Order: sequence, then C-alpha cells, then structure tokens
Amino acid sequence: MAKIEELELDAHRKQLNSDVTALVEKYRSIFEWDVPDIDQRYADRLIIAAIRKALDGVENTLAESAKQ
Repeated sequence: MAKIEELELDAHRKQLNSDVTALVEKYRSIFEWDVPDIDQRYADRLIIAAIRKALDGVENTLAESAKQ
C-alpha cells in the first residue's frame, strides 16, 4: 500500500506539472522579449537546466534544514 505522502502527491501531480509548465513558459516569454532572434531550442534547454539547478538547490536546502 502506498504511503500517505505518495497518495497526497498523486492527488496534486497534475497541478504540479501545470505549475512547472507555467514556470517554463514564463521564462520563455522573458527570453523572447529580451532576445529578438532567439534560438528557442537552445533557450529551452538553458531554462530547463536552470530549473533543474534551482531544484537541486532547494533539495539541498531542505536536506540541510532536516538535519538541524
């Protein structure tokens, strides 16, 4: 049987995906405003990489605070 935390996440997974997609779209728009002849594929890779790095930072921060 799934743990309660897994069930809770499953209940919110669709919203989580929607929120992440909205975050990517937010930064895609910013890139488009600031860079007229943008290479969208390259910009998308940069945005996704930056979000992954930010998630790693959040994960590390949470891990550190859990140790205290």
